[in-house]
Formats: sequence, structure tokens, C-alpha cells
Amino acid sequence: AGGRRVDLPTYPFQHQPYWLDSPRHPAGDVTGPGDDEFWAAVEHGEATELADLLRRSAAEPGQDLHAPVAALLPTLATWRRDRQRRAAVDSWRYRIVWRPVATPSYDRVLSGRWAVVVPAGHEDDPVVDWVCSALRDHGGEPERMVLGPRESRSALATRLAADPPGGVVSLLGLSGAAHPDHEVLPSAVAGTVLLAQALSDGAVRAPVWTLTRNGVSATATDPVAPTHAAQVWAVARVAGLEHPEAWGGLLDLPDRLDDRAAARFAAVLSAGEDEDQLALRDAGLLARRLVRAPVPRDAVTAGWQPRDTALVTGGTGGLGGQVARWLAAAGVRHLVLVSRRGAEAEGADRLRDDLTALGVQVTFGACDVADRAALSALLDRVQEDGPPIRTVVHAAGSGRAARLLDTDAEETAAVLRAKSAGARNLHELLDDVDAFVLFSSGAGVWGSSAQGAYAAANAYLDALAEQRRGQGRPATSVAWGAWAGDGMTAAAGEEWWSRQGLRFMAPEAALDALRQAVDRAESTLVVADIDWKTFAPLFTSARSRPLITDIPEARPEPRPEGADQPTQGLVAKLAVLSADERRRALLAEVRAQAAVLLGHPGADAVPVDRPFRELGFDSLSAVKLRNRIVAATGLELPATLVFDHPTSTALAAYLGARLGIDGAPAGSTLLEDLARLESTVATLTAAPLAETVPDARDRAALTTRLRALLERWDQADGEDQAAAREELDDLSDDDLFDFIDAKFGRS
Repeated sequence: AGGRRVDLPTYPFQHQPYWLDSPRHPAGDVTGPGDDEFWAAVEHGEATELADLLRRSAAEPGQDLHAPVAALLPTLATWRRDRQRRAAVDSWRYRIVWRPVATPSYDRVLSGRWAVVVPAGHEDDPVVDWVCSALRDHGGEPERMVLGPRESRSALATRLAADPPGGVVSLLGLSGAAHPDHEVLPSAVAGTVLLAQALSDGAVRAPVWTLTRNGVSATATDPVAPTHAAQVWAVARVAGLEHPEAWGGLLDLPDRLDDRAAARFAAVLSAGEDEDQLALRDAGLLARRLVRAPVPRDAVTAGWQPRDTALVTGGTGGLGGQVARWLAAAGVRHLVLVSRRGAEAEGADRLRDDLTALGVQVTFGACDVADRAALSALLDRVQEDGPPIRTVVHAAGSGRAARLLDTDAEETAAVLRAKSAGARNLHELLDDVDAFVLFSSGAGVWGSSAQGAYAAANAYLDALAEQRRGQGRPATSVAWGAWAGDGMTAAAGEEWWSRQGLRFMAPEAALDALRQAVDRAESTLVVADIDWKTFAPLFTSARSRPLITDIPEARPEPRPEGADQPTQGLVAKLAVLSADERRRALLAEVRAQAAVLLGHPGADAVPVDRPFRELGFDSLSAVKLRNRIVAATGLELPATLVFDHPTSTALAAYLGARLGIDGAPAGSTLLEDLARLESTVATLTAAPLAETVPDARDRAALTTRLRALLERWDQADGEDQAAAREELDDLSDDDLFDFIDAKFGRS
């Protein structure tokens, strides 16, 4: 009734649904398939409908059930909501464990030159001698490279490129010293970033194994790991995501370094792409795993009760405000909300009104928690007349999306200040507390491209929590996924996060998870709503990642032929095709790889001439597409590949030239040199995140040298290039720089 006829489109329908398919019974649901009607009536508050359902199976069919059902309905509805929320929270809980794994079969001896990178001051460390001996005894040719705290990036790149090693062993994690210019930055972290940059600048494609000693607590008898080692592991994981072609893995060495350990060490290095995060212990090898961690139904809790004063850093931000309201409702009498602007922060007045309405005294503190003296003075003022601080929640933090190639020591230190320096100061200044809660991030657990410094900062928090627990003091560090509402992740938009496989968590349920963790005295925990069907293919796009193999939902499902699986033997497949068939196959490959990262069902969903940016690619997904193409083709490609060649057609044509499909000899030295130039210039311009531009002198010098280079090329190519040369000579400096910007990634 009331309907009207409409004309259907004249073109064929695209049989592609865009609605989300939700399972009829989500994981953790407490009902069975026959309970839907019952619980639908409960959720809708339909007492009459529920009474009718029960009457059908009642012993006395004529019995009037409406009154008792109506009285019980609110209790049933509350029970149902609580069970559903508890099931959802259980599905968000993960933790890191260490699994025994077999020592890899020693199929081949080590060979070639291995660069052993040693931090200055550790040249005579027995660990260095042991590593070099283990390499030498198993076929390798170790060469020590000492890395000073103020080593030049270009100088290190030159040293590595002059005689490229076949493998790299980094012992930078042996140093626990701070960077000489940045007290909050461990020199091991700065050196690890610098090494990744220099390897990329020098176009050195060699597996990098980052070593620590007693740097992880993999067994119950291991000592508590130092914070600098946790940060090295975190930043190395990010390096492996951003540069999979130079990723070997992470290996923690034990106290006892004997011949048996040396044999296992060599076997790990020779095993290729097997386990990549390992602890070597007397009993064998242990591998790092992320596993689900639901709360046992019979779990005994410590029964934490918020009381007296609670201090929240980042207290006027989105997350801090949520936590403050939660603590106010939970029983604290006084809330101290610390941020850089204090009461002047946006939304502070409204937050104060909400909290005072709950009967809580509110104090805003304008303070940089990384400034120990300022924080100490604030704490003294707060506790001078008021109730003591019993709860600490460190939710402050800052981060800037930047690849390791674009991150210097100063920027890394700036990110570490708010998170790690603030946590350290709170740890040292506040001792007698009931709860010490640190807001960490999944970036520090599994790594996240363009988040190297942020990953290191959050790994520090997890390690600090373990240290406090080892001292018998309360501490809980929660590595969060994405929160709904205001907050650091919300600023990026729910759509972007969902494309990464991270769904937004309702704050009320996330705070339930926090309460569980503190109640159960858990040191570290991951709480994230992860869509594994999206997250896992992205995470493993360039190579396998054993970290997530214990998550059933993360295991790959069989796919139709040509669907979203990394191509194996692409070059071999192209070799048997005709020229036209190769070009079509390569274009189909580019579109298929792009479809995976965009979440499309197949290559046909990616238009051939539409720019990748318009399709939804950002800097993170662009790097992931480049990594997939590197894995498929074996080519050395710049990180700015997608921005240099902005459509599927343009990218396929470029790859065809590099592979020799369009007439150029495959593996051409000149093309390889040009690729290295592209990579170097892309590094300097840091596209698409560049924040600086060359000055007038640099622009003029670059213009002159490029013109001279092209002039020599034209002369060598003969008179048939004269027209093109004249056209180039007519270009202004601005025109030429527009070309360079477009070609090499300046934005």
C-alpha cells in the first residue's frame, strides 16, 4: 500500500552485497539456536509476547503468566545485556605467551659476509666475541661495525653499501645507555632506527637479526626484562613491517652462551622465513605468540575498590574524560586531571560539571608529566590538604604517523617524552597506591607501520608494569585497540581503522575490561576488537608472521584461484606468456593486490585508471601494496611506489619496464640505478609526509645537475632526441620541480 512503480536500471546488476553479514550467534553468546525468539522478546521488553511463548510449554496451558513474567522481565534483560557485554569483552582480551618450538633443521651452513653491528663501548663485550665465533664456526664471515651514538646516517649508509653484507646481526640492544642528546631516548633504539635507515639508503637487501640478552621474560625463571630492550624489540618489529626485504627477526640470548647455543643460533639465522621472534634458552627455543585470554569463570579477583584521590594524566582528553567519569561513579572522592593546558583545555568546564554532579571534587593540573620537578610540585600541592592519591591512570600520549625513514632522534624522543618519561616519573614519585594503570597500545605489541616511535613508547609502559610487579607493587598496562568516541584513534575516523581490521570498542565495555584487569592484578593485557579476516591478510601481506598463528580466526582460508593470495612465481608465469599477455597479466596482478588491501572481492573492483588515492589508499596502505608487489616480483622498489605511479595502469607499466616486459632488459643495471635514485630522493622528500622543502640554493643546484644529466643522456642518444631536449630546455625551474615533485613523491 502506498508503493509506486519505478524503472529499474537498464545495465546489468552488479551481484555484490555491501551490507555487513553479522553471525546469527556471535562468538561467546550464551544462547542456542532455539532461543532467538525468547531473547528477542526479552530485549524488546515484550512481557505479553514472552508470556505467550512460555505458556506454550507450561504444564498448565491456561495458567496466567503475564504478571510474573512482567515482574521478572527487567532482571532477565539486565542479565542478558551483562552476559553479552562480558562475552564481547572476553573476545577482546589477548596476551603474549612464549611457546616451545623445534630448533630449525640445519639445512645449509651460513655463508658470505655478515655485518655484526656493535654499539660503541661494547667492542670487548664477551657477547660480541661469542656471536662472531658462532658465525665463523658455521660458515659465515663476520665483520664488526662499531656504531657510535652520533653516527651519521649518510656515513653509515656509505659503509654498508661499499661492501654490502649478506646478512646483518645487530647487537645494539646490548647498550642500556641513554642517547647523549636525549635523556629519554635509549641509544639502542636510536641506533636501531638509524641502522634501518642506512640499510634502505644504501639499497642493502640483507636480513637483519636484532639481538638482545635477557631482553624478554620468556620463562618463569627469567629476570624481568629491561625497558630499553622492550623498546628495541618494538621498533625492530616496525622496521620489519616497513622493510620486509630487510627483515630477519628478533632473538634474545640467554646467560649461558656455549657451543650448543651457538649451533641453535646459527640454525635460526639459516632457517629463512620461519620463526622471527625467538628467545634462546638452555632448554631450546621459545617463540613469541599472541593468544586469546578470556577471563576464567571461576577466577578469583583482588576486589580493587577506587577510593580517596585518583590522578589521571591526559585527563582532559577523550580517553581521560571517559576514565574520569568511570572513576567518579566507582567511588573516588577527588579527581586530579592532569594535562598540558589543565583547566584551559577544550571541554574542561563541561567535564568539571559532569564530575561535580556525581559528588566528586575536581582539580585540574596544567603540567607536563615528563617534567619531573613540575610533576613533583603538583603532587605535593594535591596531597597537602586532600585525601592521598590511591589510583594512577597514565592515559597521556602523543604520536605522529611517520615511517622510520622519516624519523630522527629528536622526533623519536618527543614521542617518548609524554608516554615513557611521564610513566617513569609517576612510577618514581608515587609509591603507596592501590592501582597504577598505564594506557598502552597494540602498536607496541604487534607493531604498526608508520608508528615506530609510538610503538617503542608503548612497549616501555608494558615493560615498566612488569618491573613494578616484580618489585611487589601494583601495575597494569593495557595495550588498547581503538576506542569509540573522542580519543587519539577516533580522530583518524572509524572507516580508516576498520580498513586496518580494528573495530571501535564501546567505552563502557572497554572500561569493564580495564576493571577486570586491575581486579585480577594482571601486569599486561591486550584489549582490542580485531576483525581478523581483515587484519591478518594485511599483517602478513609481505611475509608470514608467526606471532598470530595461534589465533584460529587469523589463519588463512582457502581462496578461489586468483583471489587475495600473494602471487607465487609471478616472474616465472610471465616468462611463458606473449608480450601482450604479460602486460595484461601484470595489470591484473596489480589490481588484485590493490583489491586485497581495499577489502574488495577481486581485481575487477579496482578501476584501471582511477588514482589509488581516490580509491582509498593512504600512506600506510600504499607501503603495504608496495611490500606485496616486492614479495611477488622480487624487485627493489621505493616506498613511494604507489604515489610515483598513481594508477593501476601506470604502476603496471612501470613494473613491466623493470621486469623487461616492455622491451628493456630484465634486471637492467641502469634501471636498478634509477630505482635506487628514486628511493634515495623519496627518502629525502619523505612523501607523502614531508614537512620541509629545499631552499632556493638547493633548488637551483638540483635543477642544474638534473639538466646537465639529461643533456648528457640526450647527446649520447643521438639527434632523434633533439626535440625532447629543446622542450626540456624551455622548462622553468618551477616546471622542473613540479616534475620532480610528481616523480619522486613530494607532496
